[in-house]
Amino acid sequence: MKDDTILTHAGRAPLSVGSPVNVPVHRASTIRSPSLEAYEANERGDAMYTNVCYGALGTENAFALCEAVNQLEQGAGTVTASSGLAACTLSLLAFAGAGDHVLMPDSVYGPQRMFCETVLPRFGVETSFYDPLASGADLETLIRANTRVVYTEAPGSLTFEMQDIPAIAEAAHRHAALVFMDNTWAGPLCFKPLKVGVDLCIEAATKYIAGHSDLVLGLMTARTPELYRRLRAFCVQMGEIASPDDCYMALRGLRTLRVRMERQFAHALKIARWLSCRPEVRQVLYPPLEGAPGHDLWARDFQGGGSLFSIVLPKMEKKAVAAMLNGYQLFDIGASWGGYESLVELCHPVRTKAGRREPVWTEDNCTLVRYAIGLEDPDDLIADLAAGFERLRAAL
Repeated sequence: MKDDTILTHAGRAPLSVGSPVNVPVHRASTIRSPSLEAYEANERGDAMYTNVCYGALGTENAFALCEAVNQLEQGAGTVTASSGLAACTLSLLAFAGAGDHVLMPDSVYGPQRMFCETVLPRFGVETSFYDPLASGADLETLIRANTRVVYTEAPGSLTFEMQDIPAIAEAAHRHAALVFMDNTWAGPLCFKPLKVGVDLCIEAATKYIAGHSDLVLGLMTARTPELYRRLRAFCVQMGEIASPDDCYMALRGLRTLRVRMERQFAHALKIARWLSCRPEVRQVLYPPLEGAPGHDLWARDFQGGGSLFSIVLPKMEKKAVAAMLNGYQLFDIGASWGGYESLVELCHPVRTKAGRREPVWTEDNCTLVRYAIGLEDPDDLIADLAAGFERLRAAL
């Protein structure tokens, strides 16, 4: 089936008289069985991966959401997590152990960077941060005999570097390393990581899948049955589970994912083009924008994308940036993205600078502002941005 049909029909209960369109919320801890034989059969072998055995192992809402997302990702199985960050961290803990080495892009999501720097060392796992613009050949020189995972994120969370995911996957697999990708920006409609060799696809369903800024949820989809079983078993052992209410709302949001993302993407591209012509803006960091860094890779591999991007301004005092941001009428100041509303955030990128090619975006050499474009009329958003630049100039 095509993605749009999967979005509409996957993860729905079989049709029967009186059945609702959406799977109702099933809140449960204990699951009853009519007999000892039925109780034991329900949890024996692979049954725990497909049946509702106990609330902490997954409810009908979690299984329905995972079925739909797994079909979209074209994987072997999907697992829920209580947040996008939990999905990022659990993926590493499930497959990397004492003595292993992880390669992480230097542009990675900030909380994931902190986890690698503060938590993984306590488990005996070493992390090296690599240039996100590294080619497959470049990356191959960094892979060690104990490199267990090569992590990717395209584009980067704040500075939007595009990575050559197929080349990285090919290089990593030559050395028996697994490849993970945080694909939240593009989502399961605009890029299919598992089809190009990624072993584990991570999505923060908090963002576009949920779509309404009212829940936190993570999803992990494995490429093979073996990877799925290991991941699912680990999450069960860790007691990690998403609530049935959040799974219900995420599945409901999934139904309109296409129409929301396409509209927001169109708005973002129009606004990015306008911003690229502004004298205040040094550069727009948005791979779908013609001439932007990473555009060729985006055009080759992606079928659309998110409505999140950053602009580079000259280095300036914070009070000037605050004058611009504080006066916006339509852009709320806040973290996260992927909801229906527009957001803005002053960014503070962290870089190791080890082996990086210029430019290295840091607070020392630029001011970075990130925008998430919502469903408002783009002309209204442009007018709000124009007024903000007037306040910026007045404050300089």
